[in-house]
Amino acid sequence: MLQAQQNKYLSTSVQTASPAHLLMMLYDGAIRFCRAGIEAMKQNRYEEVNRNLVKAQDIVRELMVTLDPKQPISADLTRLYDYFIFRLVEANMKKQSEPAEEVLEYLVSLKETWIQASRAAAGGQAVGATHA
Repeated sequence: MLQAQQNKYLSTSVQTASPAHLLMMLYDGAIRFCRAGIEAMKQNRYEEVNRNLVKAQDIVRELMVTLDPKQPISADLTRLYDYFIFRLVEANMKKQSEPAEEVLEYLVSLKETWIQASRAAAGGQAVGATHA
């Protein structure tokens, strides 16, 4: 019952969120799953490593899909996201945390960059970010 309520809440949140908020939700999810994969790796829980790193990869792929190809930065972000996927696969296959930790650092930095850009675009108001 609780899971059904949580799913309904999440579904409603996604359906009513602004594009900026959706972007932040994607970054939050990728960061969360990346951290969980790294933590599971430290504890040799390899099924959990795989599950979390694959979820992080899926979210990065979704970030790629949401890019606006008309924006000049989109090509660079596509290459960067492709690199993230490569490194997450590498971490998963080799069961080494370093590649996933690298991706995690980039994800956190990019999220903060989007937040700052959004605030600047909104005249300093705390708003989520829009994707290129």
